[in-house]
Amino acid sequence: MNHFYVWRFKRMRRWIVIGSLAFFTAMFLWVSENGAFSVFMQDEPAAITKGNSEEPNIALTFNISWGEERVYDILEMLEKNKTQATFFVSGEWAERHPSILEEISEGEHELGMLGYRYKSYIDQDIEQVRRDLQSAKEVFEKLGYEDIEILRTPNGHFDDEILQLAKDMNFQVIHWNINPNDWKNPGTQVIVDNIMKNTKNGDIILMHASDSVKQTANALETILPGLKNKGFDFVSVTELVNQAHAESKLVE
Repeated sequence: MNHFYVWRFKRMRRWIVIGSLAFFTAMFLWVSENGAFSVFMQDEPAAITKGNSEEPNIALTFNISWGEERVYDILEMLEKNKTQATFFVSGEWAERHPSILEEISEGEHELGMLGYRYKSYIDQDIEQVRRDLQSAKEVFEKLGYEDIEILRTPNGHFDDEILQLAKDMNFQVIHWNINPNDWKNPGTQVIVDNIMKNTKNGDIILMHASDSVKQTANALETILPGLKNKGFDFVSVTELVNQAHAESKLVE
């Protein structure tokens, strides 16, 4: 009789183990499918490249590191179409153009950092990067923007060490997954077609508002209403990231 109970206990234990494995496997597949796994279960620092692919929210972002002329046309186009965007600006630019920074904020757009000087972090040692980020942080605090927590590295260049430093300094690195290269001025229609054809749920769109762009504002005249007509909702990067199933992945 004792042999019977031992056999039965072993059999039950085996099914409990099998059932547990099946449950956790199913949970893993579910969170992976919904894009939640990497943000909430990943210990390593990573760059956000995309939001939840199940929701129609998208983030329109602009980089500014120099100039003061083109940004006004872009802000006017955003206001005309009642569209929120996120502007990543360098500390050096912010120091020179505090009034434009104020206009961006008054337009209810989000602000993010682009470092202090627009120089690739990959070309600097980690202590130089730390000093650059600290300088940028001090500039924004001096100008009254103390709660900026999102960072886009110059040129989008980073590695594991830079990501870890950003995390240690309480920054979340934001990358992108839609890039029409508008700074190259490839043609208004080329910019429009790139974004309209490739944008999907949860995407982060990279554009520019420095003086190098000559076609971006005109492209926005078609892009903004066009994406809204497709059912997309423009949200800030922070809102995209804070969604329950935001996806975070390391960009190589």
